[in-house]
Amino acid sequence: MAAKAKTKPKAQQGAFNILIVAQGGRLQYEALIFAASLRANAPGFKGRLFVAEPQPGPLWSGDPTIRGDETRALLTEMGAEIIPFESRHFGQSYPYGNKIEALFAMPKGEPFVFFDTDTLVTGDLASVPFDFSRPGASLRREGTWPEIQLYGPGYHETWKSLYDKFGLDFDSSLDPAWPDEFWRRYLYFNAGFFFYKCPHAFGKRFLDYALAIRDDPPPELICQSLDPWLDQIALPLVIHSFGGGRDALPAGLLDGAVTCHYRLLPLLYARESDRAVQVLEEICAPNRIKKVLKAHDPIKFMVYHGRGRKVRALFDRDDLPRKEQAIRNTIKRNGFWMR
Repeated sequence: MAAKAKTKPKAQQGAFNILIVAQGGRLQYEALIFAASLRANAPGFKGRLFVAEPQPGPLWSGDPTIRGDETRALLTEMGAEIIPFESRHFGQSYPYGNKIEALFAMPKGEPFVFFDTDTLVTGDLASVPFDFSRPGASLRREGTWPEIQLYGPGYHETWKSLYDKFGLDFDSSLDPAWPDEFWRRYLYFNAGFFFYKCPHAFGKRFLDYALAIRDDPPPELICQSLDPWLDQIALPLVIHSFGGGRDALPAGLLDGAVTCHYRLLPLLYARESDRAVQVLEEICAPNRIKKVLKAHDPIKFMVYHGRGRKVRALFDRDDLPRKEQAIRNTIKRNGFWMR
C-alpha cells in the first residue's frame, strides 16, 4: 500500500493541491526550480505542493529517492511536502508510470493538478479557472502517436479500437474541425499536466487503462510502440471517460502565460519566452539555491556559465522550426546539447 500524505485540514474553499514527482538526479533539481517558481510567481496559490518520491523496491535496480539533505531541506523550506509512494506496476522499466502511481499518495477527494517537474510557474495559478469536475490536460503536443505504418491501420481505426476496448463513445471524442486521418482530429494530450477533482479516482482509472493497454492491447496496436507513449495513449481515454476534453481550460494560460513546460533547459533557451528565461534565471540566482543547483551540470553550464544564452542566440522565436527535432539538431550541431 502506497504511503499517503499526512492528514491535515482540507484545503480552503477554491484551493487545490499540486503534485510533481521527483527522484534522484535531474528530476530533483527540476523539482527545486518548480517549487521556487511557484513560491515566487503564484502568491494566490492556497493549496499544498506535494513532491512524490518513489521508494526503493523490486522494480528499481538502485535507490530512486532524492539525494542530498540540502535538496530536501530547500524543498521543505519552499513549502513542499515530500511524500513517498511505492512502485507496484512500472518503476525503472517505465518511469513515466510514476505520475500514475504517485496519485494514490495524494489526499483523497481533494482537487489536484499534476505537473511534470520540468515546468516553470510564470504567473499566478489562482487565476486559472479550473473546473475540477471536467478533467483536462496539456494540448502542447505533436502527433507523436500512433506512428502510422504503410500497410497498418490508420489513426481512426487505431484510436477507435481503444475506445471500443473500454466501452467509450469514440465519435464524441473527435474534433470535426480537422479531416479524417489527420492526427489533430483525435483526442491526444501531452501528459505534462492534467487535473481532476480526486487523484484516487483519476489514478485508478489511469492505472487500469494503462495496464490493460500494456498487457492486452487490441490487435490494431500490434505494430505500435508503447514506450514511451503509454501514459499519453491512456490519458485521453481517461479524460474522455470522466467527461473532460480539449476545451476544459481557456487557451493561453497553462503552457502559456501562467506555466511553461520547457522539457529540457536547451529547449527552454531555444524556444520559450523572455519571461520564462527571466523567471528561470531569477529563481536560480540566490546563493543557497545556486549552491545546490550547480551540482547538476546542465543547470551549471546553461544557467550559471551562460551556455543557455548562446543557445538562445541561435534561434528566432518568431520563426522557429516546426518540429522539435529540428531545434534539437541545431543545438547539437553547435555543441550545446545537454540533458
